[in-house]
Amino acid sequence: MPHSDDVLHPATLADLDGVPAEQRAEFIEDTLFLCPRPSGVHSLVASRLGGRVDGPFGLGDGGPGGFWILDAPEVHLGKNVVVPDLSGWRVERMSEPPADHRFTIAPDWVCEVLSASTATHDRIRKMRLYAAAGVGHVWLIDPVARTLEVFRRGTDEPWHVIGLHEEAERVRAEPFQAIEIDLALLWKKPRPAAADGPPPRI
Repeated sequence: MPHSDDVLHPATLADLDGVPAEQRAEFIEDTLFLCPRPSGVHSLVASRLGGRVDGPFGLGDGGPGGFWILDAPEVHLGKNVVVPDLSGWRVERMSEPPADHRFTIAPDWVCEVLSASTATHDRIRKMRLYAAAGVGHVWLIDPVARTLEVFRRGTDEPWHVIGLHEEAERVRAEPFQAIEIDLALLWKKPRPAAADGPPPRI
């Protein structure tokens, strides 16, 4: 979870509005959480996964389409405000993104990339909030352990674990089971640029 000096309780939405734009902040159950900016590996994994999902499901490139896939949107769930690393909305539920930065429709899918400072916050507070708001699926990715956990919202309990994956597995995970995701590509270092040929002779 965020450090104690990054938590303000009790707080109001006015406190959230006063947070500098470059600082990521979330407002849950009358408490303001100031979250550290994501690390490089955190950003890399989120970007890689977002691109892999958005192609077939956002653009319909090699897949069925039907989703808006967005990076770090500000999602308003009742009086709570969260900023998931990745979120997806079915187009039949959200025909267009909002004109401003506030998303007031609960996502169908959320992915959180875990870090040491926010893992408990993501797993407890935010998972509880996502279940109450009706989010259908949550993915939790640990870029250090190189794992993916897939959750589906339940009826008898908040979440059912429907997938546990690691390292270089190739997975078909709800709600994007129409495509195969090679987890190895999430942690892979970029390939060196290919040389264009021998240097010119002088």
